[in-house]
Parts: sequence; C-alpha cells; structure tokens
Amino acid sequence: MRRPISIVHRRFERRPPLYPPTPWLSWALAVLLLAGICVVLLDDAAGRYWQHWPSPLKVFAEETTPLGLGKWYLLPPLAWLMVANQIDWNSLSRERLVAAYNRTCLSFFVLIAVGLPGLATLGIKLLVGRERPFDYQDVGILSFHPFKLSPLYASFPSGHSTTVGAVAGVIMLLCPRWKYGVMLAAVWIASTRVLLGAHYPSDAVTGFGLGLGLSIMTAQVFARLGFLFRQTSASLPVLRRSMRAREHSQDGPRQDAAATDAVLPERG
Repeated sequence: MRRPISIVHRRFERRPPLYPPTPWLSWALAVLLLAGICVVLLDDAAGRYWQHWPSPLKVFAEETTPLGLGKWYLLPPLAWLMVANQIDWNSLSRERLVAAYNRTCLSFFVLIAVGLPGLATLGIKLLVGRERPFDYQDVGILSFHPFKLSPLYASFPSGHSTTVGAVAGVIMLLCPRWKYGVMLAAVWIASTRVLLGAHYPSDAVTGFGLGLGLSIMTAQVFARLGFLFRQTSASLPVLRRSMRAREHSQDGPRQDAAATDAVLPERG
C-alpha cells in the first residue's frame, strides 16, 4: 500500500486545484430544503397511505428495491482489486498495463464513490435515530431515538436511496449519454423505499442527494489527481482521453503514446 499512497501524495503536491471550488454547501442546503418540503407536504401522507398502494405497484417495488443494496456495486470492484494485488505489473506489456491501470482506477473510484456515502449514511442514521413509517399511527413522522442500534430507528436517511444516488452519479459521469434513463431508474428505485413503508419521502430525498453529491465530489478529487477523469472549466469532470480511447479502440484509432503516458504512474 505504500507505493499507491506515495503516488497519490505526489499528485496532490504537483496538481493545484485549478478548477472552481465544489459548491458542496449549496448542494447540501438544496438537499435539506427539498427534504424539509417533503416533511411538510409529503411525509404525513406517505405514513398514512403506505399500506394502501395498489398491489401491482407494490409487487414491482418489492422486485426492484434490492437494486439499492450496496453489495451489487461494491463487491465487483473489491474483487478486481484483489486480483490486481496479485498482478506483476512490471511484466505486463504496455497495452495490458494501461488496461489494468484503468480498471484499477475505476474500481477505486466506484468503491469510494459508492462506499463513502454509504458509510456517511450509517453514521447519520445512528445520530438521528428516526423511527420508520411502520409505527406511524402511534408515533407520527417526528419520532427520534438517537444512538439506538435498531433497524426500526434507521429511517433517516435511506441507505438504498443513498446507494442508487451514488451509482447514478457514477454511471452519468462514466456514460453521460445514459444520464436521463439512469436518473429515471434511480429515482424509481429510491421511491420504492417509500412505497414499501421503509422510509418517508424526506429520507429518500436526503439519501439520494447525499449519494449523488458525494459521488460527484469523488470524481472531482480523482480529476485533480489525474486519475480516471479530467476537470473542465464548464461543468462536471469528464473521462480522460485514454479511457475514452480504450472504449472505442475496437472501432477507431488506438490511444496515442502521450495519452498512455499521462495515465501511467512511474514503474518501480
């Protein structure tokens, strides 16, 4: 681990933050504002109605809500990193070295972009201790039990919604053309938590915003370090040329030597 850490440290020193500061405070305030609107307008209705949704809708929600579990998105990059740890990198040809390096960067990115919001959500759940809608009739929407280790008091924010928000951010950054379809699917999966009575709308909105925001911030840090992304002055980070060139290598020109050199660390 010492070598990867030293590479990251050198890149932080060599690469000043040339892109605009991340508007994390504005994003957080916007998410909290939406959550507050949900508390006022939607949470009470969701608590009263969650047992009365049409059966076909609830069945479809039950079938699709497991897509919000983090294991589907964290286990594949973990598996690759275990493989990468056994590779003799110095023995690889240049093409294979670039491929292995890009896959390793991608795995680290997915692991951090999805895993970090998940960890943050666990901490907030414990700190807030909001009771789930299951007992709405007895306790209402504002029942809190901080620091109680029970799934019953883990409503805020929604972990599934956090995961799908983060995954949506990852996919939109890697494949911008899919952004509308991905966002629609992610919003549906987050909504299933409300339909099934596991969370209030404010829980789902907060989780989704947390996951999406942290995944984008992770990409910005990677862009600063020169891993996987590059930052543009206009908008979100975009994939580096070497990654895009590899994606289209079957159809078009192969990546040039300069692009290859730009992504590879020093051998040693």
